[in-house]
Amino acid sequence: SLRGSWRLRSGNGSVSLRAEVPGCVHTALLCQGLIQDPYYRFNDVMYRWISLDNWTYSRTFKTPFDIRKWQKVNLVFEGVDTVAEIVLNNVTLGRTDNMFNRYSFDISSVIQEVNCVEVRFLSAVSYAAEQSRCHKAHSIPPACPPPVQKGECHVNFIRKEQCSFSWDWGPSFPTQGIWKDVRIEAYNHYHLIYFSITPLFVKSAQQWCLEVESIFDVVSSKPIAGLVTVNIPKLQTQQTFSVKLQPGEGSIVLLVNINKSAAVEAWWPNGHGKQTGYNMTTTFVMEAGCQIEKFSKVYFRTVELVQEPIPGSPGLSFYFRINGRPIFIKGSNWIPADSFQDRVTSDTLRLLLKSAADANMNALRVWGGGVYEQDEFYDICDEIGIMIWQDFMFACALYPTNQNFLESVRAEVSHQVRRLKSHPSIILWSGNNENEAAIASNWFSIPYPDIGIYIKDYVTLYVKNIREIVLSEDKSRPFVASSPTNGLESVKEGWLSRDPYDTHYGDTHFYDYSNDCWNWTMYPKTRFASEYGFQSWPSFSTIEKVSSPEDWSYTSNFSLHRQHHEGGNIQMLQEIGRHFKLPQSPDPVKQFKDMIYLTQVMQAQCIKTETEFYRFSQSEIINGEGHTMGALYWQLNDIWQAPSWASLEYGGKWKLLHYFAQNFFAPLLPVAYEDKGMLHIYGVSDLHEDHKVTLRVTVHAWSSLEPVCTLAKEGVTVKAQSAVPIYKESICDLLGRCRNCTRESCVITFCLVGEDGVQSPRNHYFLSSLKDAVGLEKTQLSASVSQQDDIYIFDLQTTAIAPFVTLDVGSIKGRFSDNGFLMTEKKKTIVFYPWEPTSVEELESSLILTSLLDVV
Repeated sequence: SLRGSWRLRSGNGSVSLRAEVPGCVHTALLCQGLIQDPYYRFNDVMYRWISLDNWTYSRTFKTPFDIRKWQKVNLVFEGVDTVAEIVLNNVTLGRTDNMFNRYSFDISSVIQEVNCVEVRFLSAVSYAAEQSRCHKAHSIPPACPPPVQKGECHVNFIRKEQCSFSWDWGPSFPTQGIWKDVRIEAYNHYHLIYFSITPLFVKSAQQWCLEVESIFDVVSSKPIAGLVTVNIPKLQTQQTFSVKLQPGEGSIVLLVNINKSAAVEAWWPNGHGKQTGYNMTTTFVMEAGCQIEKFSKVYFRTVELVQEPIPGSPGLSFYFRINGRPIFIKGSNWIPADSFQDRVTSDTLRLLLKSAADANMNALRVWGGGVYEQDEFYDICDEIGIMIWQDFMFACALYPTNQNFLESVRAEVSHQVRRLKSHPSIILWSGNNENEAAIASNWFSIPYPDIGIYIKDYVTLYVKNIREIVLSEDKSRPFVASSPTNGLESVKEGWLSRDPYDTHYGDTHFYDYSNDCWNWTMYPKTRFASEYGFQSWPSFSTIEKVSSPEDWSYTSNFSLHRQHHEGGNIQMLQEIGRHFKLPQSPDPVKQFKDMIYLTQVMQAQCIKTETEFYRFSQSEIINGEGHTMGALYWQLNDIWQAPSWASLEYGGKWKLLHYFAQNFFAPLLPVAYEDKGMLHIYGVSDLHEDHKVTLRVTVHAWSSLEPVCTLAKEGVTVKAQSAVPIYKESICDLLGRCRNCTRESCVITFCLVGEDGVQSPRNHYFLSSLKDAVGLEKTQLSASVSQQDDIYIFDLQTTAIAPFVTLDVGSIKGRFSDNGFLMTEKKKTIVFYPWEPTSVEELESSLILTSLLDVV
């Protein structure tokens, strides 16, 4: 391995330093104290010079073996970011131009006892500009990002993380570096490059079998024969095959039948069963060369994307069946966890993914403007049952289709599919993010006569190249060309539908910041909601780390600088203003903190309303629309400390939205909505059995902790994996029953409790905006903290009803069992799960308790 310490120098040699590999120039400069935190204040713009320079990585190494004994020696880069010339002992081995590719250079004739390797980078920014200039055929929009993003141009001309040139939630840091492993490989006869396992269920034989594929580099000039043994002890399965490897890139595909008498446990998504995996050993004993033993984890699951006619509705369904069972997809969208990938450790990934599972999510979409994630990411998803909708890395742009570009993309797709296809967590390949919509809605104002060229390019790239490779490499999971798409209808219309946002087909993305987000009628009754969201600010403790006191106001230059979505800060104010009083504190820092709190309350409440709408639409068709079978809000995580759509802040802290998600994605949930003066309550269930439950509805006056009236409806059947209406009453009758209640003076809470111990979270429904609420009193909130084993108990008390009670312990890492809740009882117990050692004293001194009435 050539991991570890390298030298790094700038283009003219004026800056020279030690640099870790894997790594990048920015983190190397930061480690050596040559720059400040790149995320601090305005440094994204101040440090633009770093990515405009051409940097060189170099190191010397001794060859740890006798060169003469090996037929072939390779220098292998798992990932180079991005455009570089690779030089060994002053011989140019080749060039790299794709961050998502693996590069292997034959150095058999160049390697010596002591070697000097150099990776000479070219600025990604100048390379992209040059590629665009050389593209004479037709323009490939967009040329540049909107000015509010403070980004770089022509990112679509370089096969690099697309959001590294800026996005509407992230900074521009076009990195240079060796971002993955680099090593020397020496071998005789043959060498294993890729190894993958695909489970298949053969219906006719009612039997599982495995397709085991091995791809070799065969050095010898004639075929090599040998034996391969596959052994899965737990499933009493062992098979031996005689094989022959052909010279060059030799591949063998073996079909292993699983012993019929073994009980195979399938892999299930989070909330639907276990994630059972089996240890498997594959041994290659060839007539020449050494024996290879490969240890793997094998999982059994099937996936189908069902697109069929629905009675009473035009169009087609769009839902996933896992192991033959329809699954409602609950989750979010994943973006890169850092601008500098070398800082994303497996601990970072585990914390974020575990937080997704803890919020009752079963899926994430790896969005097409980032990176194909590292192996650990998918390993963790396999282990905790998070299904992955995997985009290919093309987003919000049109792309060139010249020969060099296509060849590079073909290599990228082939490498990534081979690398990832053994993961049961990946349930779908998707060609791009929003590029079908970009052409259909003509985002880039292409004159009508020219549109044909772009359609041809689109089909060439995503259908004739990407799709073709995916289908040849992996027949075990579905492929869609874009998101949003009309699925089979898009295919029928030549891969570009008239309206990719059509609710009767495929998936939709939906954003609307100008209407009232508490009003469910504004949301599309779609088959599958794969993107939707609202922004909020991260907590003060997160912002504080990258700002100075003069920045702590909602209208400061810093607050404007961090907002990369045009008009975003004002949109949040408008959404808040519909339902809440805006903060008026004379103390600017208090006002800023109040604003942050309200943006998080507003975001949580908006996405709660929208997600509950998608969940209660799963079993019904109304006016030809419905059967919604997926809700993936935008977005799960943050790339830096800034206002964004995320529910997890940079560093992993849960925003209020993430706490709300834990409830609105609960396996059993009552959902209320209002229609023409009627209150409807649905029972939504992801459970595999019907349950008899009692619906408990409580009405409180804002002015009292004693309920005004309660109702228990017993013997309610909540059907397995569906959403059914369980209660309906006119609001007038309800208020009349609950003496003297008005919409402004009362609030409704409700939950489901089953005889068999099943229970839903308690949900709430506001009958008016909270700025119009009558009787809300300022409360005395207090908490005592105690320790119990490795968790902490917060015993809360209140003197009055308190909406959106929030516990915040600053930058102490961890999460609460619940947060942002409506407190309608005197006492409530909350658990704090620390992610690092802390103490009762530390928690007590950091704790800030806030409720809506603390905003002045």
